[in-house]
Amino acid sequence: MVLPGVLLVLIFSYVPMWGVLIGFQNYNLFSGFFHSDWVGLKHFEMFIHSPDFYRIMRNTLAISLLKLVFGFPAPIALALILNEVKSLGFKRFVQTVSYLPHFMSWVIVSSFVISMLSIDNGSINIALGQMGIIKEPINWLSQSEYFWGILVSTGVWKDIGFGAIIYLAAIAGIDPHLYEASAMDGAGRLRQIMYITLPGITPVIMIFLILNIGGILNAGFDDILNLTNNGGNTLLRPVADVIDTYVYRVGILGQRYSYATAVGLFKSVISVVLLVLANFLARRMGRASLW
Repeated sequence: MVLPGVLLVLIFSYVPMWGVLIGFQNYNLFSGFFHSDWVGLKHFEMFIHSPDFYRIMRNTLAISLLKLVFGFPAPIALALILNEVKSLGFKRFVQTVSYLPHFMSWVIVSSFVISMLSIDNGSINIALGQMGIIKEPINWLSQSEYFWGILVSTGVWKDIGFGAIIYLAAIAGIDPHLYEASAMDGAGRLRQIMYITLPGITPVIMIFLILNIGGILNAGFDDILNLTNNGGNTLLRPVADVIDTYVYRVGILGQRYSYATAVGLFKSVISVVLLVLANFLARRMGRASLW
């Protein structure tokens, strides 16, 4: 049973890694992989000195940090709240409603968000207008100052429920006698959360934090691409263009395969360095680590 899984990983995860070599070539479809000219670090230097470099790195880091600051603690908070709910039926209802968006594709979610933010019949504009907050409908997805907020809040809404399930499972593994002993000592629910629940799930939190730091350059692709109409919304490009969308636009649409591969490899190397560094710091601090 193990062999098919190993073969699957080798074929789809390791064999394609040879393709990163075209980042060091002037790859030509007609010359092929073995006959294209080698150019060394030329494409990496082109990307670093590109006029788009600062904008792309700024957007990537800003969006990733916003997702980390708001998206990472959100499922932890939801799990802590649900753990305090006594009604089993209500708890299951909230869990189902909250994790259902995770199983929807970004095509569906983005269509739903675009519909809500529509100028004509968007529920957001209608609600704000009826409350007297705005006088004219706002074209939310054509104004760059709103995009990061829309992107991050949509991502939190989509993934908060699924993440909460993982933390609820970790909370379920805490010895209930600890809560009983603390209650006998006079500790209230808030103190139990602070001194029993949170320390009990700290290893899980640290593992996910390390993985999130390692993926800090993964600002998003599906969500950004769909919310910007497959990248066609040029009004949002100054704030929505990240490394992944840039690679897609330049490499797939622009057919600059070597250059796009070099940009993708640049991102992967930095991600691995950040992952190793975060794991090293966690291990030195005596916290849970990946290895």
